[in-house]
Amino acid sequence: MSNAAQDLSNALADAVERVSASVVRVETGRRRPASGLIWSAEGLIVTTAHGLEREEGLEVTLETGQSHAATLVGADLSSDLALLRVDAAALPVAERAAADSVRRGHLVLALSRPGRTVRSNLGVISALSEQWRAPGGGKIERYIQSDVSIESGFSGGPLVDTSGRVIGLNSSGILRGTALTLATVTIERVLTALLSHGQIQRGYLGVSSTPARLPQGVAESIGQRVGLVVTGLQENGPAASSGVFLGDVLLALDGERVESIPDLQAVLEERAQRTVALRILRAGEPRELSVTPSARS
Repeated sequence: MSNAAQDLSNALADAVERVSASVVRVETGRRRPASGLIWSAEGLIVTTAHGLEREEGLEVTLETGQSHAATLVGADLSSDLALLRVDAAALPVAERAAADSVRRGHLVLALSRPGRTVRSNLGVISALSEQWRAPGGGKIERYIQSDVSIESGFSGGPLVDTSGRVIGLNSSGILRGTALTLATVTIERVLTALLSHGQIQRGYLGVSSTPARLPQGVAESIGQRVGLVVTGLQENGPAASSGVFLGDVLLALDGERVESIPDLQAVLEERAQRTVALRILRAGEPRELSVTPSARS
């Protein structure tokens, strides 16, 4: 083996060793164990939501072999993240990589602990882009995909760079059969909400709607080709109480266009119980209303 290859091999082995103590096994019931990552020294463990079979009887096993009963702080299926807490202190927390340090083509390691020891798979960052909306509606600040193989226990383990810094958390539950990594910025946002509320509070307008292409003249005048036609209204719901009528076309909420149901869900995610501007089209004329979305999980 050449010196360069040996140096790379040693660097990868060092990276695994540097992070392994922060990777835990999560016993969730009859299913095979999942993996988890120590997020704080005070006993917070992050894992994937789809791997939790139940909310009680959870157990986390550390690298030392010591096991702790875990309680579920909260979970968000739309982003496939769950937060557990164990009664332990001074737990080892791995260093996290800066978001701008990750590039397409970088070598990465996926770590998991499906059994007593850590497993590692080598791969390459194959796709990288900015904000993305998961099929379940969850906002993902950064789309990260690698070509690492998906094995038992893969989900909930970290993806790390060749220096042993955590890039994010691996999940096979967002897109079936695809290895995606939830960036640390997404993890931090979701965990903050779970610590505060036990769930993600999403805004709710109380409308049913369907996308529709706008007449050409209207589209050209307002600079938007598609809107959401209101086909149903919840009585006394936020939209109805703000003056929205059946047949109105939703154009934008808080300055962000809504041209599809996922667009609307995305805008509502962080605007529960906040009064925002709702732009609608009524009888061919744009109007501005004020609406306060209700909160729901």
